[in-house]
Amino acid sequence: MVYHWQSHNVKLSGVDDMVLLPKISEDSIVENLKKRYMDDYIFTCIGPVLVSVNPFKQMPYFGDKEIELYQGAASYENPPHVYGLSDEMYRNMLIDVESQCVIISGESGAGKTVLAKYIMSYIARVSGGGTRVQRIKDVILESNPLLEAFGNAKTVRNNNSSRFGKYVEILFGNGGQPEGGRISNFLLEKSRVVMQNAGERNFHIFYQLCTGASVNMKRELGLNQLDYYSYLSYGGNHKVDGTNDAHDFQETLRAMSVMNMSEVEQSNILRVVAGVLHLGNVMFVEKSNYAEIENFTCEYQRKA
Repeated sequence: MVYHWQSHNVKLSGVDDMVLLPKISEDSIVENLKKRYMDDYIFTCIGPVLVSVNPFKQMPYFGDKEIELYQGAASYENPPHVYGLSDEMYRNMLIDVESQCVIISGESGAGKTVLAKYIMSYIARVSGGGTRVQRIKDVILESNPLLEAFGNAKTVRNNNSSRFGKYVEILFGNGGQPEGGRISNFLLEKSRVVMQNAGERNFHIFYQLCTGASVNMKRELGLNQLDYYSYLSYGGNHKVDGTNDAHDFQETLRAMSVMNMSEVEQSNILRVVAGVLHLGNVMFVEKSNYAEIENFTCEYQRKA
């Protein structure tokens, strides 16, 4: 008998596949999802569709044991799981020699970003390859913290909300090993740079840089405390519970290195980020039908 984390209390936790509900209605679907959610069953199927409910807490069933359990298993052998979906997609690609696609859709805070991470980490784990392939896997996985640093922000509904859409392509060889990839991004919320709603933050990278940069880097970039910058003050939130911006900054730098960005390229990128913060503090006033910088000093010139 195969043990599984969902093997207990199955009868008390609704049905795995909602096409098997005795009566299909909005109420019965919601009630089934609620029943499973209360028992920490966050995955439920509707035929080939996987429904995932964000538990808003760390769950214990995303480890090596679960990866081994779902690898190569038929969909009916184990309860619904994102690893099951990932494995089915990967096996279909190998057997049918056809491209596969997963569409992740949901409201802000539904857990789309995290789910995409689990899919990519599963594929990276079960696919073969040597040193060169491992290098490709590392680049694919490390793209996540880099994209999140520059494209994610705290909102009133989600502390790590993606403020852009992305389309990820992973190219595989005949043996099922990753050979390359491409990420296209869409609809970046650029307006967030200059204005945020109450209770929200700007993009993570600004806070990471101000809190995680070394003393020498802060001196070189002319950085100050977070509350010094206008672009970081509109939302009223500098800190996020459970988030360590200084630690995340080191992860961002590591991701840049894995992506083969040189130290010069990394420095230039961070200079632009710091420059945006400094420009946000430049205020213009009217004087004799002309505009001039308010309280213009040599300090502005130095930082510019």
